[in-house]
This record gives sequence, C-alpha cells and structure tokens, in this order.
Amino acid sequence: MLLEFREIDYTYSGVTEPAIRGLTLQIPSAKRIALIGQNGCGKTTLFLLANGLYQPQNGEIYWQGERLKYDRRSLINLRQKVGLVFQNPEQQVIASTVIEDISYGLCNLGWKDSQIESAIAPVLNEFGLTEFANRPIHQLSLGQKKRVSLAGVMVLQPELLLLDEPTAYLDPLHTRALAQSLENIHAAGTTIVMATHDLEWVYRWADWVIVLDQGTLALEGTPEAVFAETEKLELLQLGVPLTVKLLALLDTLEQQESHSVIETVRAQLLGSRKS
Repeated sequence: MLLEFREIDYTYSGVTEPAIRGLTLQIPSAKRIALIGQNGCGKTTLFLLANGLYQPQNGEIYWQGERLKYDRRSLINLRQKVGLVFQNPEQQVIASTVIEDISYGLCNLGWKDSQIESAIAPVLNEFGLTEFANRPIHQLSLGQKKRVSLAGVMVLQPELLLLDEPTAYLDPLHTRALAQSLENIHAAGTTIVMATHDLEWVYRWADWVIVLDQGTLALEGTPEAVFAETEKLELLQLGVPLTVKLLALLDTLEQQESHSVIETVRAQLLGSRKS
C-alpha cells in the first residue's frame, strides 16, 4: 500500500459537520483509482490530507508504512512523492510563463539551472507544451493551463498522482489528450487517483473505485463490483454508467431469447438521451 488512512477525522474551522469522519482507507500501488461521490462528500479534503496540506485532527496517515510527519523537511519530501493537481489551474499556476511555472518546484528544491533545463525539456515535450514554453500563462486556454499544472507536478516524478476533476470544463480534444497523458504516466509506474463525476470515464479507465459519502467510505472495489451495487449507488444519488445499464439489459434480453434486441436498445438509448 502506498498510502493509508486510519480512523481519520477532519473538520473545517467554523463548521460543525466533519468533512472526513472516521475514515479508514488504503491506496494500493500501481493502480488507476477513481474516487467518486456527491459534491461535499470529502474527495478534495481527502486529497489535501494525502498531500500534507491539511493535518487530521484525529487518526493517522501512513506513506509506505511510515506515519506522516508535519515538519517542513518531511512535508517537502512527501510532496515530491505525492503530487496534487487542483481542479482549477488558477489555484496552481503561479509564475509568469509556462517554463517558469513548471520549473518552480525544482527551483525550490535548489536544483542547478543545468539540471532544471535537462528535467524540463522532456516534460514540455510529453505534455505538448514545447511551443508554449515562453508564453505568458494568462494567454493560455483552460486546457493548456491544466496541462501546465499537470506538467509542473510530473516534473518532480511523484510516485502517487492525485487529480481533482481533471476533465472538468475540457472539450473532447483536450480530454483525449489528457487520457493519453495519463496512460503514459501510469505506464511509467505512477499510481493515479482521480476524483471525478464522470462515471463513464470511471468504468472505462479505472482499475479500482472508491466511493465516499459524507466523509466516510461507502464502497470500494473493481468497477464491475462497485457498479453492480445498483441499489446502493442509487441511494447515494450516483447511479451507474449507461454502459453498465446497457450491458445488463443485453444480458436480460439474451436470457429471455428476445428477438427485439435492436429496438429495445434503441429505446433505452433514446430514453437516456432525453433524460
């Protein structure tokens, strides 16, 4: 296990209800993990705890079996290993140009200019940012800013990458580019945890799914196992991907030896589109 939460509680200042309550959870290595749940269920708070930006009021967090420490040096080491990309890139990009922003973390670590240049060149290429290297951040589109945020984290070569709603507000072109980048990142050995509301993406992409509800662990397992819990997911107001519904429908029709499969599936698709 890369990361482990043991009986974690976290409540924001001025709020009575905890954002995370009694949460025990393990993040396995080498997986593509989807984190799902309603808005306010604790997904972002979980990421901020995992990255050491927040410290739990109760419970303990372990990184590769070692309990997290919150002194400055320990947190610097942790954030090299656990990279966090926020949903809104405006919260993350801080420098004037693309190359300055991506090199910011390396500069803070005291790397020499020659080392930084060697590290940044392949990252710019990987994320399609070479031609934008000296462009001011404010001239970039949202999709390009998201790529800069991701590149600025990946230049540190983290072992665990946390992504908070990375596909939010992206057009299909940038979504496909992100999907390819994530495939490359995972293939290179980085474990990925993605918070998302896109259940179709989850079903296609994830190896493991974690469902949060009001700061607690509601479900976890493979996509097939989690999305088989239809009634529970409906109670959580999450539902299941359309693909799962259609596969279940086809199984039912096959068992009934129906001769009107095409018409039934067409009606299901039209009904889903209208709703």
